[in-house]
Parts: sequence; structure tokens; C-alpha cells
Amino acid sequence: MHPAASFHVEDRTVLLDFLRAHPFVTIAASVGGRPFVAQSPVVIRDLGGEIALDFHLSRGNVLTPHLTQGFRAVVLATGPDAYISPDWYESADQVPTWNYQSVEAAGSVAPLNDEELVALLDDLSAQEEARLLPKTPWTRHKMKPGKFEAMLRGIQGGRLFVERLEGTFKLSQNKTAADRLGAAAGLGDHPIARLMRST
Repeated sequence: MHPAASFHVEDRTVLLDFLRAHPFVTIAASVGGRPFVAQSPVVIRDLGGEIALDFHLSRGNVLTPHLTQGFRAVVLATGPDAYISPDWYESADQVPTWNYQSVEAAGSVAPLNDEELVALLDDLSAQEEARLLPKTPWTRHKMKPGKFEAMLRGIQGGRLFVERLEGTFKLSQNKTAADRLGAAAGLGDHPIARLMRST
């Protein structure tokens, strides 16, 4: 997370909404002193007030064998980002920077059982197909008998139990209104510009 407090977001609802909008995450872990990185879409679970992120990895992923004993990990979800030119500020003597949105979730990871993995895949498909409405949603029941079960053998599910949830929404909050709006104008219709105008 960026060290400047003005960019920090701690509102759990805002952070979870961001994760729902940007569910394709990077998973970083250190197992046995070796760093590992993987990417996966996630589904958010509310387990009686405890938040968890369910994901799946290919059996061939270097992190997958470590799911059985579990490990600690950080998940990073990123949103839009943009380079900010100093030429766009009203104030002189500024430097280039980068504005962006990101959310981190950290905690312990455990494997999903077969039933939980199937539920994850069904929920993940439903979550993403809902973004494509009014298209008729795809479900695994459209597959030939046995095909889903065969493909299921190629993946392993995991669940990160969220112990820390933080966000950085760096949108030039540390600048004057004139500088922030000047930079937003320079970006034109970029998604970051829209966010900067509403900050």
C-alpha cells in the first residue's frame, strides 16, 4: 500500500465492492523461502462474518502443490491506472506520478474440497455471466455429460481467509483542486480522470 494516509481506503464495503468489480487478482506467497505468484478470478464468501476469497489454480501451477499444507498469501486486485504529466498541473515544479486504485487482502490459504470447488466454479460462472446480461447465462449443464468432471481434475481450489483488507485509491487527493482538475482534464475521458473529478 502507498504510505500516504490520504490515499488509504479502509471502508470494508468500498473495498469489497472494488474486489467484486475487479475479481481477477494476483496471488503472492512465500513458501519455504521461495516467492510464488499466480493469478485467478475470485468469489467473495461471507462465512458468518468472516470474509474469504475462493479461487482456483491449474494443477500445473507452481503454487498448487502447496495448497494441501496451506500458506500465507497476499491477494492484489487492481483497477484503472494512469500516468500523470506535470504539464497538466496549474502549479509549477511538479514531478510525474501515477494514479491508480488497488486493494490488498492478506491471510492464510487452505485448500477447497471437491464440493466447495464445484460451488466456486458455479458461483464464478454466475458472477461473470451476470455482467453479460441480457445474454442467456452459460452454465456447466450445457456441457456434454462427463466433460465438466473430466476438466475438474485439472484444477485445485483454494480459500484465503481475509485477516487484513486495505486499499489505495491514489487520485491526486494530495494536490490542490486546481492541480487535480487540471490533471483530470489532461487525461480526458480516462476512467481515472472521472474518479479524480469526483474526489
